Amino acid sequence: MDFRKFAAAKITGPLVPWLSKTGLTPDMLTWAGLVVTIIAAALIALNHLLIAGVLVLVAGLFDILDGALARSTNRTTRFGALLDSTFDRLSEALLFIGLLFLYLNGEHALEILLIFGVMVGSFLISYIRARSEGLGIECKTGLFTRAERVIILALGLMLSQVLITLIVLAVFTFITVVQRLVHVWHQTKKQGK
Repeated sequence: MDFRKFAAAKITGPLVPWLSKTGLTPDMLTWAGLVVTIIAAALIALNHLLIAGVLVLVAGLFDILDGALARSTNRTTRFGALLDSTFDRLSEALLFIGLLFLYLNGEHALEILLIFGVMVGSFLISYIRARSEGLGIECKTGLFTRAERVIILALGLMLSQVLITLIVLAVFTFITVVQRLVHVWHQTKKQGK
């Protein structure tokens, strides 16, 4: 987790002071990230994987910057956090829908099953965190949080290694689901609940 925070700080550190002077709001960055993701998903569906992978990384940058800008300019809101989380789930789903369109023609049953598996795992990771926080337990643990999934997907697209990427995502997404469940289980045992 410390590495993630360190990497995010290195990326956002130089950009946030500049962004705070532009008049852009955190919500604008959240919306921009969604728009870039929609374009990336369309490009995936059209088999333009290299540029789609680059755009996935750009959308990920917007996702990092919106929260950093909100914190640095004291514009964090509960609705902004909800909008960001909602768009994160939507963005992930859109990218996988783009992959589904790519693989609908021809015999790609394995790829389609993996896409559905990764989507389910991704949503479970988010759900476990949200549900555990509703129980008063912080749950950010796990190998493949959204940041890792986005980076691996982007690299897989850019290298045209989608099947290998889907296998890696499927395996590590469900490892993360188990890690989070175990973490919450341990926390509830400590609290005696």
